[in-house]
Amino acid sequence: MSGTRSRISEEELKELMSKLQSLLPETRRRRSERRASAAKLLKETCNYIKSLHREIDDLSGRLSELIATMDMNSAEAEIVRSLLHS
Repeated sequence: MSGTRSRISEEELKELMSKLQSLLPETRRRRSERRASAAKLLKETCNYIKSLHREIDDLSGRLSELIATMDMNSAEAEIVRSLLHS
């Protein structure tokens, strides 16, 4: 017999969905509502991840613009460099 399982129990699935729901900002605000369906929760998770990617892209672009206009020998440039390398 193999030590790995290919299926998870219904209880484990409920626990995982509950943990996922607690991580999503939209579902945290709707605590009073009954639990969302698994399909709705997974769709909201995908949308949240996509929004995080857009935010990262936006912040990366803004940082690139800031660095391009910065005197690379300034104290501010040194701070940015230290943050990027930590």
